[in-house]
Amino acid sequence: MDNMTQPNLVSRVRRSIRRQTFWGENDRDRMHLTVSDLVLHLHPRTVPAASLRFTYTFGLGGLAILLLAIMVVTGILLMFAYTPSTDMAYTSIIGLGQNIWFGQLIRNLHHWSANLLLIVAGLHMLRVLYTGAFHTPREFNWQIGLALLGLVIAANFTGYLLPWDQLGYWAVTVATSLIDSIPLVGHDVRIWLLGGDQVNETTLHNFYVLHVMLIPLGLLIATSFHIWRVRKDGISVPRGLKKSGISTEKLTTIPHLISREFVFGLLIVALLLAWATWIDAPLGASANPNQPPNPTKTTWYFMGLQEFLLHVYPSVAGVTIIGLLIIALMLLPYWQDTADSTGIWFRSKRARWICAVSFPIGVGIALSNILLTEISTNSGILPLMTALLLIGFYAWVLRRRGADAGEIRLALITLVSGIFVTLTIVGIGFRGEGMALRSAWS
Repeated sequence: MDNMTQPNLVSRVRRSIRRQTFWGENDRDRMHLTVSDLVLHLHPRTVPAASLRFTYTFGLGGLAILLLAIMVVTGILLMFAYTPSTDMAYTSIIGLGQNIWFGQLIRNLHHWSANLLLIVAGLHMLRVLYTGAFHTPREFNWQIGLALLGLVIAANFTGYLLPWDQLGYWAVTVATSLIDSIPLVGHDVRIWLLGGDQVNETTLHNFYVLHVMLIPLGLLIATSFHIWRVRKDGISVPRGLKKSGISTEKLTTIPHLISREFVFGLLIVALLLAWATWIDAPLGASANPNQPPNPTKTTWYFMGLQEFLLHVYPSVAGVTIIGLLIIALMLLPYWQDTADSTGIWFRSKRARWICAVSFPIGVGIALSNILLTEISTNSGILPLMTALLLIGFYAWVLRRRGADAGEIRLALITLVSGIFVTLTIVGIGFRGEGMALRSAWS
């Protein structure tokens, strides 16, 4: 009997092994299909070969999504150790580095990826603008992108208070005081954010809820819609392909695009890990409402606005100008254009030279207004009027020199960018006690 059952047992074992191998192959096939479906949900099936040029997009869109994913993962891990109360918030941040394995590294990754995301999102917006990738049919997606940039700023801003240190406390105090300058609704918005007249326990809870729930939800919805619109509207293609010898054919996303994104992503993660390992996220002393620092500054990405409001009078006028600039950016795709510039860096060769000149002119206007503020007895009026007259005169000169409306718009955007960058650098590095000008090395 044993001799008869032994072959049957061997046969059953062999069939079982074959069946397991067979199902293993199916499992791998299903996994491959699942991954492919996920990738193709985020990307079109084919992409123009020209759009894979690194110098056209610099991978900024994919990099922004990668940094957002790192922020979400590290943020969830930080929630396990963080206590959102004025008594425990600072202590819990200190405990990250002392009591939790890799706790400080996780916080560093979260902080630096958030700051880098803000820079990358801004550069991505400029890339889309300077390559004309906001024209028909991408007008609405341009506005979604601006909303995403605003949400990224809000995420950074609300997270800055959570450690409850002197840096975050007074940066938020200054930033929310700037909100008071917004006409009609500024005071009410500030009271709603703070939960009172000053930064307090309610403020911390409000910022925590915004930071971990409402803003991430907005980012998830807006990012998903933004990616869907990119697929639906199509990827803008660099112009002048025949002259440059670049192929006009389309390539499959897998593996041509994905392989590039994978290698680029690994490189960025490695660099970010190295940075987060060696440089800790800043943390000041515990928040003390009775000991304001001198000078009292807001976060670096609002320093341009803080510096700008030092040179305008009244401050309402400054906030109104910022609001008008934001509205102008939102309506930019709907302004009539004289030429199809989609896919052309800086629109034309003449516009490249105009933009190259416009940025240093913006720097000069900013520096001249800073000096006028220092010597003027009528602080605010003269610098503002001088800046507006210089900008208007520059636009008139460009028009007289034959620049079309689209080239003038790019020139003015570049000029304003030069002003903003200069004001930010001056505010961060050249403002000392009492916000007086000083040397960066003093």
